[in-house]
Amino acid sequence: MSFAEDLKAAQAEVQRALDAAFAPFDGPVGDAMRYATQGGKRLRAFLVLESAALFDVPRARALRAAAAIECLHAYSLVHDDLPCMDDDDLRRGQPTVHRRWDEATAVLAGDALQTLAFELLADPATHPDPGVRAELVLWLARDAGAAGMVRGQALDIAAETAAAPLTLEQVTELQRLKTGRLLEWPCRAGALLGGADPAPLVEYAAKLGLAFQIADDLLDVEGDAKLAGKALRKDEAAGKATFVSLLGAEAARARAEALVREAEMSTLIYTPKGANLTHVARYVVTRDR
Repeated sequence: MSFAEDLKAAQAEVQRALDAAFAPFDGPVGDAMRYATQGGKRLRAFLVLESAALFDVPRARALRAAAAIECLHAYSLVHDDLPCMDDDDLRRGQPTVHRRWDEATAVLAGDALQTLAFELLADPATHPDPGVRAELVLWLARDAGAAGMVRGQALDIAAETAAAPLTLEQVTELQRLKTGRLLEWPCRAGALLGGADPAPLVEYAAKLGLAFQIADDLLDVEGDAKLAGKALRKDEAAGKATFVSLLGAEAARARAEALVREAEMSTLIYTPKGANLTHVARYVVTRDR
């Protein structure tokens, strides 16, 4: 199959895994959890599946880790959209959870999605070795927590009222934390599930994460809000420093392309099994959101 077909098939598999995970939950919170995880490219889940496939990890185990990162990512988006954070009305072309329900339900649904991610990973069905499960949980906590994604979000909020715009170095660090860490975890998870050294895949993901964010900054300036499914040009309106504002569109695009080439080089050791990882690197700078 082609990369596009593989991605589409993986999206359907992950949706079925999520549906099974949500089956015990009812009421507004359960409905909001399901709603928050609908749609999207499932890029993080796909990275888990493709990284795990390099080491012949059973698909059922990889799908549990893929569902876990989608739950964690969805939680971060639900909370990020709240009025106290980015105050967004649209996500993936639909009303955000707090608009569809209310703020309390959004907070609770996000909390429940986050805890479900760790439940999925800690369950023996994810891997028979408790040491492997512990490593998966440990790294997700590190990558998502106060020294990872949450720190990146805090730096982003602080930048809105800073006396001076962030420097390129500061923006790079902010985005490495806010965006990059949740792209590194899926690649690390695939290696951990397969008993392999995660270092080459984490290096690949680090390049991928920065390219992803530069592409996102370019979309915020040049993109179509209907295709993106969310409001655009908010960073410029807020006076935020981005890769585009600091480098200019053409230089930012060139940097993203250079990062993609570096990420592609990192996958060569996995040829031919790593072909889809190479395609992902190219995909992040051509996607429409």
